[in-house]
Amino acid sequence: MAAVSTLFAPLPLTPCQSSHQSFTSYTGFEEPETYSLDDFVSDVKAHLGEEGGIGCDDIDEDYLISLAKKYTSNPNDWARYYHNCPEKNYTRNAIVNINHKANILLLVWNPGKGSPIHDHANAHCILKVLAGELTETIYNMPKKGCEERPLSIKSANTHQADQVTYISDDIGLHRVHNPHPTQVAVSLHSKFPSSTT
Repeated sequence: MAAVSTLFAPLPLTPCQSSHQSFTSYTGFEEPETYSLDDFVSDVKAHLGEEGGIGCDDIDEDYLISLAKKYTSNPNDWARYYHNCPEKNYTRNAIVNINHKANILLLVWNPGKGSPIHDHANAHCILKVLAGELTETIYNMPKKGCEERPLSIKSANTHQADQVTYISDDIGLHRVHNPHPTQVAVSLHSKFPSSTT
């Protein structure tokens, strides 16, 4: 039986040292600022407002999706939140709760494991893959009186690192799982309004 690795592909966790720094300053060329995880959190906070913030109906999910797409996964940003319980399907790690209106979480998915099929309790959920890949299966919402029938699949897509997907109850139910047999996957989840589950 092959050994199972619960680590994602090796990635640097310390800032890169560059030998071209003096050349960079000599030429006047500056590398563009990167959009960090902290920048993402700041921009989400700014969108949601101070204290009570805005309500679920006022959330601009397209804008929030654009923020998630703007962020390029960098383990130097999210390693501080990374914790994995190998005996669980996935581990939720809190990054921030914003005004009791939003949760931003880092999820670590064990090889071959996933979530049950679930709804989002009238919340918006943006998922960005940070490492590995995740398969999302979306199911049609069952019609009233038909809850006992098997669920029908609406779509199934595998998302790679830095890809973003969005789900709400208007779209359907979904299940997320890590299809890789030996490597963990890592994802960033933003839920608006926040969920206690």
